[in-house]
Amino acid sequence: MDYRKAGVDIEAGYKSVELMKEYVKGTERPEVLGGIGGFSGAFSAAALKGMEKPVLLSGTDGVGTKQKLAFLMDRHDTVGIDCVAMCVNDVACAGGEPLFFLDYIACGRNVPEKIAEIVKGVAEGCKQAGAALVGGETAEHPGLMPEEEYDLAGFSVGIADEKDLITGEHIKEGDILIGMASSGVHSNGFSLVRRVFDMTRESLDTYYEELGATLGDTLLAPTKIYVKALKSVKDAGVKVKGASHITGGGFYENIPRMLPEGIRAEIKKESYEVPPIFRLLQKKGDIEEHVMYNTYNMGLGMVLAVSPEDADITMEAIRKAGEVPYRVGICMAGEKGVDIC
Repeated sequence: MDYRKAGVDIEAGYKSVELMKEYVKGTERPEVLGGIGGFSGAFSAAALKGMEKPVLLSGTDGVGTKQKLAFLMDRHDTVGIDCVAMCVNDVACAGGEPLFFLDYIACGRNVPEKIAEIVKGVAEGCKQAGAALVGGETAEHPGLMPEEEYDLAGFSVGIADEKDLITGEHIKEGDILIGMASSGVHSNGFSLVRRVFDMTRESLDTYYEELGATLGDTLLAPTKIYVKALKSVKDAGVKVKGASHITGGGFYENIPRMLPEGIRAEIKKESYEVPPIFRLLQKKGDIEEHVMYNTYNMGLGMVLAVSPEDADITMEAIRKAGEVPYRVGICMAGEKGVDIC
C-alpha cells in the first residue's frame, strides 16, 4: 500500500507545479522575493514607503457553484479570473491597490493539465489586477470530493494610504452614483441559475439569438476586474466617496454598505441597458423583479458615489481604463437604503 493507492498522487502534484510556473511568472512584480515552490510567498514591504499611514487591506472569496458549469463544459481557464476578481474588487473598492494573491484548489483528483488551466486563469486575473501570484495550494481529497470536481478560493492583500481609503462616510445628498458595466452574471446567484436552466451540455451549448452566444459561453464569462478603472479615477484627481462591489445580495444588500446613516441611494433602471442574460433568466424562471435586483448585479458590477462636479471626470477616467460607465442615480436624504425606480 502507498499514498497513490490511497488516492493521492504526489507525482501529479509535482507536475501541476511545473505546468503552472510559466503562468505564475507572468504576474511577478518587483516586490516579489523568491519564486514558486517555497513554504510561503515573500513580498517586499517597499510598497509601503512614501505613505503617511499605510493600511493593509485584504479580501477572500471563492467562485461558488459557477464551477459546476466549468465541470459540465470542461472549461477551466476562466474560473480563476472569477476568483481573483471577487477578492481584488473588494480591496479596490476600499481604495486599495492589490499587491499579491494566493489561491487554494481542493480537488477530488489532481489532473495536472486541469490544475494548470485553473491557475492560468488565476494568473490572468492577477495580471488584470496588477497583483502578483505569490503562492497557493492544491489539495487532493479522495473520498471527500468527486474525482472530476474541484473548489477554488483565493486571498488578496492590498495597500492604501489611510487618507485614500474609500469609506462612504462623506457621502451626502446630491452626490452622483456612477455604475460600471458588468460582463454578465459574474460569480453570484448561480444556485438560482442552475434551477432555471437545465444543467446539461446540450442546454449550455444552445445558441440564443438575444444573447448572441451560447448559454454556456454567456454564463461562464469571467467577472470584470475594476482595479485599473478605480486607479484611473484616482489618477484623474477624483476623490471617490463610496464604492460598492455588486456581488451576492445584489443592489439591496451591497449599495447600502457604502452609505452613511441618513443617506439613501436612488437608482434609475432606465439609466443603462440591462444585459439580455438577466431578462432571459427572469422570464424563464418567472422571477420577481425585486428578487433579480436582490440577487444579481443586473449589469452593474461596481457603483461609485462622487461629488456632482466630479461626475464627468469620473466617467471619462473609467472610459480611459476600458470600462463602460453610466450615470445611474443620486444620493438623497433619508433612511439608509436603496430605491430602484
